[in-house]
Amino acid sequence: MESALYYVTVALGFSIVVNLILKRFGISQIIGYIVTGVTVAYLFDLRHMADSHTLEIIAEFGVVFLMFTIGLEVSLQRLSTMKTDVFFNGSLQVLLSAVIFFTIAYGMIGISLKTALITSMALSLSSTAVVLSYLKSTKEIARPYGQKATGILIFQDIAVIPILILIGFLSSGGEKVTDVLFETALSAFVIVGLLFIVGKRVMAWLLHFSSTSEVEELFMGSVLVIVVASSLLAAYAGFTYSLGAFVAGMIIAETRYHHKVESDIAPFKDLLLGTFFVTVGMKIDLALFVTDIAQIMAILVGVLLIKALIIFGVVRIYSQTKIAFKTAIALSQVGEFSFAIFALAGNQKLIPEELSKILVLVVVLSIIVTPFILAYLSKISGYFFKDVSVTESFSMLPGRQNHIIVCGYGVVGKFVAKALRAEGVDYVVADNSYKHVEEALRDGEEVYFGDMSKMAILDKLCTKDSISVIITLDNLEKKRLICETIIRYAPNVKLVVKVINLEEKRALRGLPISITIDGKKEVAARLVTEALHCEI
Repeated sequence: MESALYYVTVALGFSIVVNLILKRFGISQIIGYIVTGVTVAYLFDLRHMADSHTLEIIAEFGVVFLMFTIGLEVSLQRLSTMKTDVFFNGSLQVLLSAVIFFTIAYGMIGISLKTALITSMALSLSSTAVVLSYLKSTKEIARPYGQKATGILIFQDIAVIPILILIGFLSSGGEKVTDVLFETALSAFVIVGLLFIVGKRVMAWLLHFSSTSEVEELFMGSVLVIVVASSLLAAYAGFTYSLGAFVAGMIIAETRYHHKVESDIAPFKDLLLGTFFVTVGMKIDLALFVTDIAQIMAILVGVLLIKALIIFGVVRIYSQTKIAFKTAIALSQVGEFSFAIFALAGNQKLIPEELSKILVLVVVLSIIVTPFILAYLSKISGYFFKDVSVTESFSMLPGRQNHIIVCGYGVVGKFVAKALRAEGVDYVVADNSYKHVEEALRDGEEVYFGDMSKMAILDKLCTKDSISVIITLDNLEKKRLICETIIRYAPNVKLVVKVINLEEKRALRGLPISITIDGKKEVAARLVTEALHCEI
């Protein structure tokens, strides 16, 4: 245990230096961590540490915290809107990928039935750690292809459970499959029930108690307890750690604490996720790679192409071609859960050791190339699809003065933009919804994709030099967050905020907002005015 923690500390320290160098060349920090793993493993002769159980547990909790933060963004209400992406796209992708890979492995190459079955299931999974961390850091998760990719990855995370059950069933020999399925279904029902019924109340009470104490360390400790306890509870029932953390995140997403929880947990997630990628690098067998480079590269290219084609076909059923293409390219790699699948299958003698090593190298290489592919995904899709894209460069804005910023392009935002255009006023529109941005582009508006609760976006919009900001959003929490950020960043800018009722007006009363417009009140006043006018 102590030696594993010592080597983790050394590796993370070394990764800081590597990432600082790679950052100058615009290379993803994920690559820096993997390079660190390779370098440390061979420089200090630590190849044996790649299979350390303690190190694997530490590294896995990086994925756990990542899935927890994803859960914070996927509330039950939002999950219900993503049911097509999660359950239809996800299940169809995993099933078709597994069937095709099995057909190739068993029917064409001649691998044994059990080995082909396990290998095909493992190759059908994509990398949650790489793809979701990229989508979150670049805000691409809000785009249509980001939503599709997230939904499929959520289902893949759930699909790990039956895969692990299958390995246990294939190695047990005597146990009936119906008994295994019944026990798993019962465990799932109990765990989800405990988390949503008992855990929801406990989490809400714990977060409320720790937040009212005004002791930051106590709140942080409460969050860590929730994440670890939920993960251990799920693992105890035979599921993955990350699935328990994801459910816990979904529960907290329904509370008012989810934004603070997400910001507090970020350092732990990033540090442990870095550890995970270091262990990925330590698994690279350079000698085997040099010896079998042709075979490994052939398998890698084949897997990437087959998965991309399958995902494209699945997503294209309900989505545009460009969205399906970007989703397919983003998810074409093999996921980190395959390491656990190959390791477990290897221990049970269900997969030959030589094949397992080759497949691990294929997985690692697919993970390594993914950050480069994702970084140039828009350019790649641009070669094939000449479509209207979201304005993200803010190239027209530098030096902009005396303009009005319209925050939100919903129903009210559209009317505001139309009225400003009729008056000949200089204005720009900003929205964090890709759908709304596309609508604005089709309407010929100057629109920018970005979250106005971030100071970097306010800076690019030249908010300090604007006349006023009109906030037309419906979400009260988001409105308050944007108002607070604008007040801190540009306190002299006039804020005009739409509210839908008196409760919202009271909730925003503490902020120095210039004008709040109550939609219902204004409609009532207009109705009375028109009625009196008719009478006269």
